[in-house]
Amino acid sequence: MARHYHIGFGPEDLGDEPPTLALLSGDPGRASAIARERLSEVTVLSEHRGLNSYAGRLPGGRRVLSTTSGMGAPSMSIIVNELVQVGVRTIIRIGTCGSIQQDVAPGAVVISKASLCRQGAAEDIAPTEYPASADPFVTVALAGAAERLGVDAHVGVTASVDTFYEGQERVESANPHLLRRLRGMTEEYRHLRILNFEMESGTLFKMGNVYGFAAGCVCGVVAQRTASEQVVVSATTDAVDAAISVALEAAASL
Repeated sequence: MARHYHIGFGPEDLGDEPPTLALLSGDPGRASAIARERLSEVTVLSEHRGLNSYAGRLPGGRRVLSTTSGMGAPSMSIIVNELVQVGVRTIIRIGTCGSIQQDVAPGAVVISKASLCRQGAAEDIAPTEYPASADPFVTVALAGAAERLGVDAHVGVTASVDTFYEGQERVESANPHLLRRLRGMTEEYRHLRILNFEMESGTLFKMGNVYGFAAGCVCGVVAQRTASEQVVVSATTDAVDAAISVALEAAASL
């Protein structure tokens, strides 16, 4: 079978012990760091177009992929489709997010059990009403991993949207004139007990349920929207490291 165009590898590149679990990061630097700093026996599968993919072993010996999805749901949907084609059956997204709840602070992690999905890519996967729910076993594994590691973790519903600025009701941008339907959205979501904003999980969860793979998501909190629209740069390293640690610990138990 030929190599897939976007991920840059095919089943024949995965050897005699092909990984069935993928750790999915939007940032190619994060995918690379996971592979080089957290895995052993690392093989570079592709670094084509910044969509980096690596195979390696967890400390317990399980072989996994560390793969880049790109930014946003459309790019992610392409990568996920091709990962499933090469035999991946579990995908854990490791990302960043902005909190909209006072008690979910920068540096913590959010484990999404489901998403309010406002994403165009997801409309090509399933109807709007189709639930964007994470795999319950992956979610429990992530929550258990966070507890064992002593990570400040919050399990709940995520708002998964297409855009970083307008779609998350940011007015400190090139376009401060938001559409009426977006004004007051964050406060409305807060009262719905939604924990955070991010840009991929809703489509990932719908794909998991439609395609038949297990999907989970853990995001480091890098913004506190109850205080500011800005990313808290000082919290990003700790937040991302915590999310990675939780995902790796969960992956070892699945």
